[in-house]
Amino acid sequence: MSEVILRPKGSIDIMVEAEVINPDIFAGKKTSEIEQLIVWQGAKQLPLSEFFDVEGNSGGAAADTKIIIEGDVPRVKHIGHGMKAGEIVIEGSAGMHVGSEMLGGSILVKGDAGGWSGMEMKGGTLHITGNTGDHVGCAYRGSWRGMSGGKIIIDGSARSQLGGGMTGGEIRVGGSVENFAGIRMNSGLIVVNGDAIRGVGAQMGGGTFVVYGKIRQFSPGFEYAGTEKNPKVGETMLTGEFKKFTGDYAVSKNPKGVLFASKEANEEV
Repeated sequence: MSEVILRPKGSIDIMVEAEVINPDIFAGKKTSEIEQLIVWQGAKQLPLSEFFDVEGNSGGAAADTKIIIEGDVPRVKHIGHGMKAGEIVIEGSAGMHVGSEMLGGSILVKGDAGGWSGMEMKGGTLHITGNTGDHVGCAYRGSWRGMSGGKIIIDGSARSQLGGGMTGGEIRVGGSVENFAGIRMNSGLIVVNGDAIRGVGAQMGGGTFVVYGKIRQFSPGFEYAGTEKNPKVGETMLTGEFKKFTGDYAVSKNPKGVLFASKEANEEV
């Protein structure tokens, strides 16, 4: 696989929108052509070389192209937006919308990522080793359909509305989540190894949400459906004893959403 290395030139004040950092766009281009790809900073259109030193060669196709960003780029947005193939490795933190509308390939963020990461993702793998902001794997504002395929792995914690409107795919969180994770979820799987604050699965119509930690405030539209030990969800085997809930009955008379909550961590429910 051919590698293109991007080295940040320094601190960025106004955020940069850089959808062009994408194997589909880099593929088949010389270094000089990659340097001249246009990014937006506010109302200005500027070449990529304004913010990065570019080294290496792209492959003839996206699947043969790997982009490595050597450093933190928390003020660079839309990296890998809509990518179909190839690989991106960010050796630090990334800005908002990393991997949004992703269709294939893989993105590895070796740090934190901003809000809206993996927004309306359809395929591929997005792996974030740190924490993320709000709306990961969520539907865009005004839309009801969030992530529909692919996989998002967050080693740290996520903030609010994780997987909002999710219609497929899988999200795994190593840490905890905040408010309204899985809101309007209709299909797919979300697994949270830590705790959740409130509103888990609110307005949920389908899919499965798993919380290994404590849920501080349960959504009122869920009904207790018994206890299960080591339940299997599709090809995923869950380890431990869980209280099973169905819902959200607040929005449907026959919802198909399933919420598994650790029995040990949620004894009082």
